Amino acid sequence: MKPGFLERGGLWVLGQGLLMTAVAVAAWACPDQWGRGWSSTVAAILFVGSAVFGIGGVVALGRHLTPFPRPGEGGKLVIHGIYGVVRHPLYTSVLLAALGVSMAQASGPALGLTAVLGLFFNAKAIREERWLRERYPEYEDYARRVRRLIPGVY
Repeated sequence: MKPGFLERGGLWVLGQGLLMTAVAVAAWACPDQWGRGWSSTVAAILFVGSAVFGIGGVVALGRHLTPFPRPGEGGKLVIHGIYGVVRHPLYTSVLLAALGVSMAQASGPALGLTAVLGLFFNAKAIREERWLRERYPEYEDYARRVRRLIPGVY
């Protein structure tokens, strides 16, 4: 029997959707907290980075793309392309986009919610990695070589 919404990690998906929405709402509800001069340039750089990680992740995963953290039946471990740079490039992409929106709007509350989103994605990644280790014995070696969310750092 195919696992249901909850078994596949559906609550994680709901949580990330709520937090992503909260960042966007805060950015537009509470703008201009420090002025947008330099932060617009930073935002543009963050959006480009977000696109690189996001498009790279979607391309590398192909038909195996899913918002759920539990690996699906018949899936395969993807460690090439952007997955050779970070283990969770789609989470990195969303975090860079959220940071970019926060900076573009110069919104302190959005920036704070982006930090919460970062903690959430880290927790989701840790849970997802437990499932990946159960399914793919080679994941342990991969995790030793490639950082979780920030290339070369974390």
